[in-house]
Amino acid sequence: MTLLELKEFLDEKAEFYQQKEFIQTDPIIIPHEYDNKLDIEISGFLISIISWGNRKSIINSGYKIINFLESSPYDFIINHSYQDLKRIKGTIHRTFNSEDLIYFIKSLKNIYTNYNGLEGIMSNSKSGDNLQVRISNFKKKFFELDHPQRTKKHLPDPLNGSAAKRFNMFLRWMVRSNNKGIDFGIWKSISPSQLSCPLDIHTGNTARKLGLLKRNQNDSLAVNELDLKLREMDKKDPVKYDFALFGLGVNEKF
Repeated sequence: MTLLELKEFLDEKAEFYQQKEFIQTDPIIIPHEYDNKLDIEISGFLISIISWGNRKSIINSGYKIINFLESSPYDFIINHSYQDLKRIKGTIHRTFNSEDLIYFIKSLKNIYTNYNGLEGIMSNSKSGDNLQVRISNFKKKFFELDHPQRTKKHLPDPLNGSAAKRFNMFLRWMVRSNNKGIDFGIWKSISPSQLSCPLDIHTGNTARKLGLLKRNQNDSLAVNELDLKLREMDKKDPVKYDFALFGLGVNEKF
């Protein structure tokens, strides 16, 4: 296919898979339970962190987190007590456990108290020229408090080669328009044109079969390579093709 033919094909698939029914089996269903911006972004951030493996299992684990936060993510983050944290015990999701969640809660309080929240850091050009650099700098701020060394593995660093799939997915949720009823579009300080595709095994394999990606590893270099191609097809909203690539890979076994 020519690039124009490929664009037409993927535009059609992106439109087809961008349906509100999509959220019923996706972790994004959890932040969709909230109306308040701060509750949406905090629940979305925490759910994105554990979004690997079986989606049904991710959703179940996500509700476990929400229960620990007493169904009020922002209020709990800001106002929790030592006793509240003591009630958080056990495994949360695979290798993400109560020790990790407790640190994430403490760090998020620091982020919202001292850095104007998640959006404040990610929209600040002083944190980096692009979102992948800002993800790396976000990780530094996130772990500036005393922390368990094991917990650092749960946030990515694109400057060390990570594709940062889950963080890029979270940014897609926050930034892209909500006119399809899937993403939220609540971060107005970042343009959808700045987003990178959440690259995983499904999107990566589909992109390679379509000639959009040559690199074999799903790492930061592959993200950059895929970004350039997707921006050629739609420079304003390149990450809409995440729906097409993921849908083709998962639902059509492309």
